Amino acid sequence: MHEHSIVFSIFLIFSGAALLATVALYLRQAMLIAYLALGAILGPWGLKLVTDAELIQDIARIGIIFLLFLLGLNLSPRKLIYLLRETTLVTLICSAVFFAAAGGVAWLFGFGIGDVIIIGVAASFSSTIIGLKLLPTTVLHHRHTGEVIISVLLLQDLIAIVTMLVLQGLGKGDVPIADIALLLVALPAVCAIAWFGQKWVLMPLFMRFDRIQEYVFLLTIGWCLAIAQLSETFGLSYEIGAFIAGIAIATSPVALHIAESLKPLRDFFLVMFFFGLGAGFDVHAAAGVLLPAVIIGGGLLLLKPLVFRFALVGQSESDKLAWETGVRLGQMSEFSLLVVFVAATHGLISESASLMVQIATMISFIVSAWYIVMRYPTPIALDEKLRRD
Repeated sequence: MHEHSIVFSIFLIFSGAALLATVALYLRQAMLIAYLALGAILGPWGLKLVTDAELIQDIARIGIIFLLFLLGLNLSPRKLIYLLRETTLVTLICSAVFFAAAGGVAWLFGFGIGDVIIIGVAASFSSTIIGLKLLPTTVLHHRHTGEVIISVLLLQDLIAIVTMLVLQGLGKGDVPIADIALLLVALPAVCAIAWFGQKWVLMPLFMRFDRIQEYVFLLTIGWCLAIAQLSETFGLSYEIGAFIAGIAIATSPVALHIAESLKPLRDFFLVMFFFGLGAGFDVHAAAGVLLPAVIIGGGLLLLKPLVFRFALVGQSESDKLAWETGVRLGQMSEFSLLVVFVAATHGLISESASLMVQIATMISFIVSAWYIVMRYPTPIALDEKLRRD
């Protein structure tokens, strides 16, 4: 009776998420692990109570759009340039090492060259969600540790966005270079439209009606989704457009208010995103790629802290800061999943390689979140000392 009811599905998702999130907090786990587990339990490969995983994933994509919009919203163009200059070398060196390590493991297990490259790229990123969600809500945000973590994540996110841009170009025709060239023209065009739009349309409206909070909220969502749709129409992606929309109004006087007001909406859709990821997990098909997934996911958890530590110490950062940064960035990323999704959509990666990346990412999420919560200050720390640090 409820098989095709989206209302019933949402009821199951959020009621179940509340229950498992409570358990996760008592076990000192990040709540996103509860969302993944719930998807696996209720989804098509579990109890089959939520069978339309594709519909859930389509809805959940809005969470990624808002995530990128908020990321751009917190970064003025000037700050963006400064942070990139400070961390570019470290990020590129580390990403190259992670690419080679994961790609090498995939090659040893017999994956094709296309799969090897995309698996290596997917392993190069760390999770923005875990990295930011598990930073304490106290002064760590304003300390140098938080700045380094955020700047590295930012550059990785930009690399991921460019990667998805390239993959979309490769998947659109027989002459991918021409497609990529057209996309590279579309990118500055969307940026220009967003800049003129915020200057001559959005900002005057904000200044005229800024006291009407409901209108500001509505206008912000409309702006975000309009630029996202424009980007998709121009051949880019919704996610790229949302990031550009955020940067375009980052210097607005109402940017901070917008960021705070949109967080609950973002979190709503991110619950759906992680549930959809768990719901799409096929336990039976996973058996064939479990070993390389465990090696890559577990290996990166050990390798990333070491590589970040040496790279950051080489840039005159303290050993303590460098090690903590490496541990907090030790997992794979939601962008790993997005890159694989884009590649799979355009037929650029095999089904087994895609599933392997999903499993490796989930392994790294679970272990990394558990270790960070146990070892470092986080908003969900049960140890009072870690909560105060």
